Amino acid sequence: MDTIKQLQWRYATKKFDADKKLSKNKLDILKQAFNLTATSYGLQTISLVIVEDKAIRASLVEHSYNQKQVLEASHLLVICIQDNIKKFDVNDYYKNIKAIRNTPDNILEPYRKGLAEIMGSMTINEQQQWSTNQAYIALGNLMTICAIENIDSCPMEGFISKKYDSILKLKDKGLKSVLLLPVGYRAKDDMFSGFKKVRKPIKETIIEI
Repeated sequence: MDTIKQLQWRYATKKFDADKKLSKNKLDILKQAFNLTATSYGLQTISLVIVEDKAIRASLVEHSYNQKQVLEASHLLVICIQDNIKKFDVNDYYKNIKAIRNTPDNILEPYRKGLAEIMGSMTINEQQQWSTNQAYIALGNLMTICAIENIDSCPMEGFISKKYDSILKLKDKGLKSVLLLPVGYRAKDDMFSGFKKVRKPIKETIIEI
């Protein structure tokens, strides 16, 4: 696998082939990649909602500034954040560490207490911004995995979050949508697939000290 070649192959797909679907195996890879994404402190305050239902996606197009990728892609990935971070989220995280690693309480407790204090000192808006930062890490990770797996994707910020939250009933799950990633396979007549990448020369973006 030539990683750079795959990243050069990747582009923000403007038109998907609506008849081509991701296999269960490809979808499983994306699920695992999302779950393995690095997050600050390892506290996963982000979730991935996978929308396959065409009728639901059709209703989302108008709330995506009529970007048809939402409907034409094989699946629509909606990256969400928790609407707030509660004390039990931190406690559950450290319970999970103990269960998986069998780390003694006397080692974990100072870290648990410190993280609980950090999260508790944040306003709801600060918590949401912090979680949104984690969501962007997940988006970048998913885009790279898509490129490696020959899956086309299109990262999107242009949508009305409140409408998505309502249609997908995200509030009931304590979630808030922040980013979209339609995934699937490019249409043969998407003219953007043949465009050369426009990037600054490496010498202008990389500083070596």
